[in-house]
Amino acid sequence: MSTETADIKAIEQVVATVERTQRAKDVDGFLALFHPDAVWTTAHGKVLIGLDAIAEFTRAVLPAASWDGEVTYEAVHTQFLRPDVAAVKVRQVYHSADGDTEGAPLYVMTKQGNGSWLLHACQNTEVRAG
Repeated sequence: MSTETADIKAIEQVVATVERTQRAKDVDGFLALFHPDAVWTTAHGKVLIGLDAIAEFTRAVLPAASWDGEVTYEAVHTQFLRPDVAAVKVRQVYHSADGDTEGAPLYVMTKQGNGSWLLHACQNTEVRAG
C-alpha cells in the first residue's frame, strides 16, 4: 500500500469517527480529532479559534443536539496540498422522516509526527435547495 493510499484511508477513518461521535454525542471523542490550534466555522458562520473555543461550543451544543433520524459523513474528495496537509471535501447528510438535508464541510487536515491526521481548519457549510 502506498503512503498516499494509507493516508487517504487514515483520513477516511477520521471522517468516519466524526460521524460516529456525532451520532453518539461523544464530546470527548469528537474533540480528540482536533489539532490544538484548530479553527472551526460552523454551518451558521460561528467562528471558533483554538481547541478551547471548539470544546466550549461542542460541550454546550452536542449533548443537547436533537435530530429525528441519523447523520452520515462521507469523504468524497481528498486533495493533498503537501504530503502532510490535505483538503478533504465531505458530504454530510441528515436523514429524517421529513426528508434529507445536506452539509458540505471542508476539512483541512494535518498529519502529525506519529502519523495520525487531525482536523486543523474546518468550514461546515449548509447546502440549501435552489
